[in-house]
Formats: sequence, C-alpha cells, structure tokens
Amino acid sequence: LRPPRVSEKVAHRQTARLGSAIKLPCPVEGDPPPLLMWTKDGRNIHSGWIRFRILRMGLKIKEVEADDTGTYICKATNGFGSVNINYTLIVIGEWGSTAAGEISLFPSAIRPRFTQPAKMRKRVIARPVGSSVRLKCTASGTPRPDIVWLKDDTQLTEQEVGEGRQKKWTLSLRNLTPEHSGRYTCRVSNRAGEINATYKVEVIQRTNSKPILTGTHPVNTTVDFGGTTSFQCKVRSDVKPVIQWLKRVESNEESRYNSTIEVGDHRFVVLPTGEVWSRPDGSYLNKLLITRAKEEDAGMYICLGANTMGYSFRNAFLTVRPDTKPPIATMFSPTSSSLPWPVIIGIPAVIVFIFGTVLLWFCQSRKHCPPPSAPVASAQVLQSSHRLPYRDPEKDCMSSMNYEEYLAQQQLLLSQGGPTLHPKLYPKIYTDIHTHTHSHVDGKVHQHQHIHFQC
Repeated sequence: LRPPRVSEKVAHRQTARLGSAIKLPCPVEGDPPPLLMWTKDGRNIHSGWIRFRILRMGLKIKEVEADDTGTYICKATNGFGSVNINYTLIVIGEWGSTAAGEISLFPSAIRPRFTQPAKMRKRVIARPVGSSVRLKCTASGTPRPDIVWLKDDTQLTEQEVGEGRQKKWTLSLRNLTPEHSGRYTCRVSNRAGEINATYKVEVIQRTNSKPILTGTHPVNTTVDFGGTTSFQCKVRSDVKPVIQWLKRVESNEESRYNSTIEVGDHRFVVLPTGEVWSRPDGSYLNKLLITRAKEEDAGMYICLGANTMGYSFRNAFLTVRPDTKPPIATMFSPTSSSLPWPVIIGIPAVIVFIFGTVLLWFCQSRKHCPPPSAPVASAQVLQSSHRLPYRDPEKDCMSSMNYEEYLAQQQLLLSQGGPTLHPKLYPKIYTDIHTHTHSHVDGKVHQHQHIHFQC
C-alpha cells in the first residue's frame, strides 16, 4: 500500500490550435489505484462538459475553443495520500497569435454549428400529459457561442431553462401540461454568425381511447416468387403502442405451426416484429419485411396496434406470383470438368479394351488342348478351328479323345481299382462335344467325335 505518485515526466505548458483536439495526460500510480479528478480554473470538470472527456489516464478536449485557455489540474487520491499535476493550456489562433494576445485575440472567428444534428432530427414532438421531453441544441464555434431559448418568440428565463451553462444546451420540460404546448426555438450566436432550431411540442390530453390506424396502410401487395416486399403500419396513440403482425392460418395449415391465436372467426400465427419507430407527426410506424417470397407466404396479414385502452387492426393480402423459371437440367459438359475431354473419353475406352482383351483370353483358355503324345503332328493333321498351344498333360489336362476311347478307358480304370490311382486320372467332363469330318485324297470321308474336358 502506497500513496499516489507521478510515474512519468510531463510538460506543464501545453498549446492547442483552435478547432483541434488535445489530450492532457495524468500518469500517476499507487496502491490501491488512485481516483482522478480534473478541474479548470478551480471548477470541477464533469460529464456535463460536452467537449471534455475524462479518460483513465488523462483528459481529452475536442474542438478546442479560445475559452479553453486556462489552468488544468489533475488530482489523484487513493486514501493514503494525493498528488496533483498542473497544466497551463494556451489556445493558438489560425495565424499563431494566442488567445491572451492583445493584438489579435481571434484572428479567424468560426461561425456556430450544431455538434449533434442526429439528436435534433425529430422536430415535431407529441407527448401525453404528465410525461417529459428534452430539446437539444448543442453547438460550438469560435469564440464560444451564446444560446438563448424562446417559446413562441418569447425568451425563457434562466429559471425555466435551468442553471449552469452546460444545462442551457438542453431544454428539459418535465411533468408536461397542455400549457407546455408551443414552438420552442434555440438561438446560438457569436460575432461570426447565428444559427437556430425550432421544435414543435404538442401535449396531448390522456383520453380513454384505443389506438387508431392512420393512412391506408397496410395495402394489398403482389410480389414475384423469390422476391422481397414489405407491409407497413402507422398507428396513432396517446402512448407508445404495441404493434404486432399476424398471418391468417388456413384450416389445412394449422399443423404447420406450434401455436396460433384466434381473432374473430379465424386463427392467426404471430410473426416476429421489428422496432416501432416514432414519427415527427406523433404517430408510430412499424414494417414487416418478407424476403425470398414463397407460395406459402401468400395470404392475409393483419397489423394489430394495441395499448392499455384497447386495440385496432387492419388487414391486407399478399399475392405471390408462381415461379416461371424452368428447372435447370443438369447436363454433362466437357467444360464442367477440370480434365480435357480427350482424357475423359480415352480413359473409359482403355478400360473397355483391357476388359475385352482379358475376357477374350479367358474364353480361349477354356478351349481344348492338343494330345500330349504328338502336339506338333496333331496340330498339322487336325484342321480344327480350336487350336491351342501345347501344354503338358500332367500339369494341365488330358488330351481329346473320341467317345468310345473314353468309355474304354473308364472301364479299365474301374477294373484296376481306380480309387488307388492318382486323382489326376479322373477328368471332369465338359458338355462341349465336337464332331469333325475329314476328306481323304482317295475320296473316303472319315468322321469322328470329340469330348473336351479339363483336369
């Protein structure tokens, strides 16, 4: 635990140009971390000083004005002590003269301008009796401009406006009564010029009335399939109403929704609703956006405006035109692949060729073999179209023979005790039977039959 102390060297004399920004650092440390408080010429700087922002380690001043010249003190306190850092700020004009100079105090005066125009857009304000409203006219300029508030062209007193210079930029009207209705004007001026802004305030007597849907909205709408459209709804109410969108559910569609509500003789589904906007004329606006419209989006929609006194509603119909685009057929295109089309065509062709070659070889290998005793001679004598290269009969299959020879051999095997012989002597008969006819030189014709089998 220790009291605050300055952790860095600082320049106690600071200068800034008109309209620029400057940061005055306050580098202090302590345990626990100290709290910072800034003063200017003995006055505390707080959040009401619009252009001044107190940061964790310093003070930032935006859009420096000539009146910002003075002595600034950063006081750091943590309960075990305190320490001060002093600054003298000098504001420099456009031509280099200081704000304290006698020759040219404001070499280039700057006309006033509103610094928060976004907060001044709503110029027509309607409020119920008993509520409050704040009218803003925050402005800057060189030299610092003065502001005057008027109601119906009559200047308001300081009591009506509020005490303190910072409060003058915002006029607060509380506990409104019908007498507060009127035109409020702020006039901001310095020697370079003057600007003004006027608000129209209307205090509405509270009545036991429900909201009223103004205008013609929502209106019947037609949208293309897949398109985007919207419904809008304007509601006038003494207090901010609740605006809700509903879609009518047909009798055959109720199972599609988890919950529905009954309005009149029909059932409706509650749709997600966006923000309710307050309009300058005192009414309230809400929009329902429909994107990527589909056929099921068609139907009746209701805008429902409600407050504590009741509700009002109005309906409109949405028509979705059918989808006229034909379905996109997926067709093969050579350009759809990253490979060139010769490769795409060639690969299947090669696969088919290889498969055909293997199949042909397999079929040829199933043909009969020549006799083992004289393979060369048999190939020369027999003019059969089923020739095959010579194979060893012990390793492959038995030679072809006629039917009579085959029967004789089978009888011989059985008489000699076939089961004791080598199993290679028992062939497996194929149903492939060939008849061969041979013509000799002397005119004789010889015909015989072959049965082909494999071991």
